[in-house]
This record gives sequence, C-alpha cells and structure tokens, in this order.
Amino acid sequence: MPAPSRPAVVCIPARNEAERLPRLLRALAAQDGFSVDAPLKVVIVSNNCTDGTVEAVRALDASGALDTLALRLIEATFAAAEAHVGTARRRALDAGADWLEREGAPEGVLLTTDADARLSPGWVTANLRALETAEIVGGRLVIDDEGATDPALAAFHARVERYWVGVRALEDALDPPPHDPAPRHGDHTGGSLALRASLYRAVGGLPPLPRGEDNALVGAVQRAGGRLRHCPDVSVLVSARTAGRAEGGMATEMLRRARVVRAGEAYRLPVASHWERVILRRAALRRAYREGAAPAALQTLGLDAEDLAAIDLAACPNDIAFVERAHARLETRDGPAPECGLDEALAALDASLAALRRDRAA
Repeated sequence: MPAPSRPAVVCIPARNEAERLPRLLRALAAQDGFSVDAPLKVVIVSNNCTDGTVEAVRALDASGALDTLALRLIEATFAAAEAHVGTARRRALDAGADWLEREGAPEGVLLTTDADARLSPGWVTANLRALETAEIVGGRLVIDDEGATDPALAAFHARVERYWVGVRALEDALDPPPHDPAPRHGDHTGGSLALRASLYRAVGGLPPLPRGEDNALVGAVQRAGGRLRHCPDVSVLVSARTAGRAEGGMATEMLRRARVVRAGEAYRLPVASHWERVILRRAALRRAYREGAAPAALQTLGLDAEDLAAIDLAACPNDIAFVERAHARLETRDGPAPECGLDEALAALDASLAALRRDRAA
C-alpha cells in the first residue's frame, strides 16, 4: 500500500504506561502505508513517569521493532498542579505541529490517542480519508475487556450504547448534520482525534485542562466553523480498566458502570425530552442563521444583546460556528438536564422515535 500523501504525526501523552505503551507502539509500527523508507512520525510525552515507561520505549526502539516509525520521546517533569493529561497532550500536539512546520508541512495532520489504546492497522489512513470532508475527526471508542469478559457488564455497556444511538437517531430525525451523516458514532475524545496542524494552531491549540481537554479542543474547532466527523471507519479499542491515569477519564466511567452492575448503584442519564429540546433549539438557530435573521428575531430564540456581541455574528464563517457559539451561551442558562434511570430513558427515547416515525408516515 502506498504511503499516505499527507504527512501525519501521532501525538501520545503517557504516564506510567510501561506495560501498555509498547503494545500501542507496535500497532503504530504496523500501520498501513508506512515503511522504513516512509516512516510514521510519532511523538510521546512522558509525563512524570516513575515505572520505567521511558526505558521500555527505548528498549523497544533499540530492538528494531519500531523501524517503521520516526520516534521522538520527550521526557517531561511537570509541577504537581500541571502533571495531568491536558498538559501532556498539549505538549505532544505542540511538538507534532512544530515537527510538521519545520518540514514545511503546516497542512499535515496531527493525530492523538491514549497510551493504553489498541489500534487497527488502518487507523491512520482511515483518519486521513475522513479529513477529506471534515476539519476534525473523532474515532469510535470500543471497550476492550482484554479477554476478561463479564457478561452482565457487557450487557450494560450495550444498553448504554443503545441510549446514545437513540439520541443520535433523534438528531437525525430533527436536525441531521449534513457533514456528519449516519451511520455515525458519538465519540470525539483524546482516545482518537485528528485535525490539520494549521487548524490546531489557528484555534489556539489544546487547552491544558486536567479533564475535558479533548472536548475543549473539539469545541474550539466547531466555534471556528469546523466540521466534526464521527466516521464509522475510525475506531480504537480503549481499556476497560477501572484504575486509570487521567482524572475523570474512561477509567472513572468504567468504575461507575462496575458499581452499577455489581452493587446496584443508580445510573442516571438525561431524559429524552431534554435532547429533543436541545436538538430543536439548535435546528432553530441553524435555520435563523441560514435565513439571515435580524437581531430582533434572534432575541426570540433567547439571545440578548450581550449574547450577540459575544457570538459576533459577522465573524461566524458558517452556521456551524454560529450554532456552537449561540448554544454555548444558552446552555449556561439551562441548568442541569433532568435525569432518569437507564430503563426509563431508553423507553422514552423509543417512544419519541416511534412518534416521529408515525408523524412522518401520516
């Protein structure tokens, strides 16, 4: 397979991942389209590692197993307040952007994943293909039980996934995004993100937050008018471990789900009517922008003069930017979404979708 035409750098934050990071690097070394003569660029930022992560990477590299990679390992010791995934991921992405710019390729692609992820050989090329019709691509997260299957927990994962599939089905029925058509997933986290380096620079880079840094970057791209694609061809296996490295990360959610299944803890999610209201409001905002609505008309959607000044309608390049900026303002006044148990939420979503189908058929 020929090497991808667009240069790319994979950017990885790692903290105490001596066991799992070598597995990820082997998967990157086996990516389609790369070779010893055309290696895949990889940047790793070792974030305050104390378990031999750096030594494990160096030993693997010295063994020749990573000859299809151009590897740069950055050892970083951050102060306690900054020793988190946001700081490390930003450092890795910044280093990747620097690398591309020095090689005269500012339109090259930055990809990021987590040190404990498992990737298919087509992960990089699938991301590059998806970026042909989008500005940022999120990969689907698939829970990896690594052979330790718990049938009850697996069934619960499937029910939670069915909930989010239902939410996307509501969106498809009420305000389908043309740039992100079905079938699509709903994930856009640091486990799998891709965007061009020039865009990464233009939006100010990844915010170095202790949690939610990935969603903050995606939000910045969308507020600038970027199309977010949840491409079904891009996926990554993510660890089901309950003791993770990132505060508030995937491990926290896995621990929560384990408590639900094993101890009967309540698992509550936003009610279906919440999503209907949000989707319809976003549809109304999108329609208003496309129709060139005057400020007075926008005020009927809840946007006051202060909101409109902050949104800067004249600077919105498209409806994506306007909707994201406007929704962010309105969302701060919404208060917490009403929640219910998973069974009730699923039943309500099914009922809402059935009612929409009946209305269409009438």
